[in-house]
Amino acid sequence: MTYTLFGTEGCHLCEDAEAMLVTASGLINIEVWQQDIAEDEQLVAAYGLKIPVLKHDSDGEELNWPFDMQRLLDWLSSHQSGNKELK
Repeated sequence: MTYTLFGTEGCHLCEDAEAMLVTASGLINIEVWQQDIAEDEQLVAAYGLKIPVLKHDSDGEELNWPFDMQRLLDWLSSHQSGNKELK
């Protein structure tokens, strides 16, 4: 499964989310791309006040901050199994 983490350089919350994703990637087969929103005015408008945001690339579903490791794993697992109950 492929995901995009929207954030920006110097964002400590984004760094926290990235660290959780590194841990999660050891438990669940995921691929995560990082997108710096500062490079695109439309992304700044969409995500500027919400980062970090993790987006499932296939269906567009997003997990907005705040989330902890358990919430992240539950959300990622719901995409692995195809179960969309968790939002």
